Amino acid sequence: MSLIIVESPTKARTFNRLLKGKDYYVYATMGHFRDLPAKSMAIDFKNNFCPDYQIIKNKQKIVDKLKELAKANKEIILATDLDREGESISYHVAYVLGFIKEDWPEFKIKKTSNLKRIVFHEITSKALEEALENPSDLRVDLVKAQQARRILDRVVGYKLSPLLWKKMGKNWLSAGRVQTVALRLIVEREKEINKFLKEKYRQLYGLFVNNEEIKAKLISKKDLVYEKKEKIQLFDGEYTFTKTIIDEKLATDIKTELKNDKFLVSDVTEETVKRYPPPPHTTSLLQQDGFRKFGFSSKMTMRLAQNLYEQGLITYHRTDSFQLSSFFVFKAKDYIEKKYGKQYALEKPRGFMMKSKLAQEAHEAIRPTSLEKEPDKLKTNKSITHNHKKLYELIFIRALSTQMKEAEISKIKVTIKSNNDYFFEADKEKVIFDGFFKILNPSFAERANFVVKLKKGDSMTLKDVEDQELETTPPPRYNEATLIKTMEEKGIGRPSTYAPIISLIQDKYYVEKERRYFLPTKLGSAISDYLSSSFPKVFDLGFTAKMEESLDLVANGGENFIDTLKNFYNGFEEELKTSKKDKSVIDVEEKIEGKCEKCGGDLILRYSKFGKFLGCKNYPKCKFIKPFLYIVKDRFCPDCKGRIVSRFSKTRKKFYGCENYPKCKYISWTLPPILCRI
Repeated sequence: MSLIIVESPTKARTFNRLLKGKDYYVYATMGHFRDLPAKSMAIDFKNNFCPDYQIIKNKQKIVDKLKELAKANKEIILATDLDREGESISYHVAYVLGFIKEDWPEFKIKKTSNLKRIVFHEITSKALEEALENPSDLRVDLVKAQQARRILDRVVGYKLSPLLWKKMGKNWLSAGRVQTVALRLIVEREKEINKFLKEKYRQLYGLFVNNEEIKAKLISKKDLVYEKKEKIQLFDGEYTFTKTIIDEKLATDIKTELKNDKFLVSDVTEETVKRYPPPPHTTSLLQQDGFRKFGFSSKMTMRLAQNLYEQGLITYHRTDSFQLSSFFVFKAKDYIEKKYGKQYALEKPRGFMMKSKLAQEAHEAIRPTSLEKEPDKLKTNKSITHNHKKLYELIFIRALSTQMKEAEISKIKVTIKSNNDYFFEADKEKVIFDGFFKILNPSFAERANFVVKLKKGDSMTLKDVEDQELETTPPPRYNEATLIKTMEEKGIGRPSTYAPIISLIQDKYYVEKERRYFLPTKLGSAISDYLSSSFPKVFDLGFTAKMEESLDLVANGGENFIDTLKNFYNGFEEELKTSKKDKSVIDVEEKIEGKCEKCGGDLILRYSKFGKFLGCKNYPKCKFIKPFLYIVKDRFCPDCKGRIVSRFSKTRKKFYGCENYPKCKYISWTLPPILCRI
């Protein structure tokens, strides 16, 4: 009998189902079981950053069972996930079973036929059979990249966190190499929003009538173009916004002139353009799509995707590749022809250019393992919930749409000119052939069906002028989707790290969510400002991206991982020595309205690892504390007329309740309507 080792019980159950009746025993390690100890640095800097790995607390039984099973089986097959973390788990399995001798920084693997590594992109019978027939060796370069990242993050976290404790008097704060850069993006954006000078301007539209009514935007008078674009430099790049030069007085003058003006259609242009489907989902694109479509956090999306993968419904969900297997694209063609007609199917499969220079082309994009498993056919049960079905349908439709014909759109532009040389333009779209929109966005084809009957030279009657007062808008705050998109574009972190990073900065109360957008807390802003000023190199966007490139090169065998560690640590150590000389403290307490109920002192808003709370300024003489409630202005409970407060669930989702809880148990996911408090 052969022993197959995986990392999760769900994956083990799927393996057992697919390999039923065959001579295999499947065992799950329950994730990582060997790691750096939590209470010490455990890095030997004098010995090339040698890590001191130990068995995780409460995981010794798993290791003992592994050793017992290894003795009882003639062959050991490592079948963990194909990413760096999966390879690392396989490495540690091989180590505890005696197949690897650690002679840091070399990994000496015993040459034996008893130990095999299999790699697969989906958990299906066919994929498993092919993997078992073509075993490989442990991919040591991936293990080196994983260990290099682990060591880097340990060094930064354990060297910087004590600095924060001294600065702020809070021994639960933490700093991270990538975590701090993600926080800095949010903090810098908030500063940019506050600095942005809003300007009011006017936008005029003419409502014209002939045989049909058409709304057209005022563009210019002779050569004077009213709309202009402006660019400002942000921390993460450029921000472009538009405004017009029309103020209230000019708008009045224009409307007066237009009253007695005459109008005719000066031009009608029409061109047919093709629109192509977006690429299949990568990890980051799936996280962004899950948030935009369903409001799923990146953490939730990854958890759902992990379940779908382990149950054999989708391919591996940690990937930055746009590749689709030939097996899938030809099956997709047959499926599209049968279900939607030949006119929707491609003659040749469509491929997509990789965004990243270091994208792993051997990997696949995220797709369903079988097109026969249609979303509607999935039965909802304990293991497949409605949220699983939502995400699966998103993956299914996106992957299928990539192999559908492009859409053909007729873009129509109508230009209306007045005798006084005012020019108006109206842009319309009409779908000639819906193509991939048929499944990816069917409502677009329904909306874009405007028919223009106007022709050049037609006279038009101005029915009304619509005068909109607008204001320039600052750059938007980040939400989960835009933060992930920016991190990917800037090369910050890896797709598999986005979810834990975003969860961590919320769990530490460095940022809060206002509706769907991130706002930094005073604590988060203070930490970001201190770390970015004291460690300008380490927490620079370009430097962090370069480190990710170096780790990718290590994973591909193109760079020595000890050199990577040394290059980082030398610069980091210099900045660390300088920052330790600074003995100043950072105060993040906020004075708020209200008095202490015990001594009458001022109330202060403080932070703990459990969140914000109110305490007396006279602490430690007065130890009065009470929970901090986020009062929502001008909103009152519809049941008892108490003030509405916002709270957070265990999953950090905001909800609203009455301040008089538990006497009043009113709660709602949405704000109640504005009511008069009687």
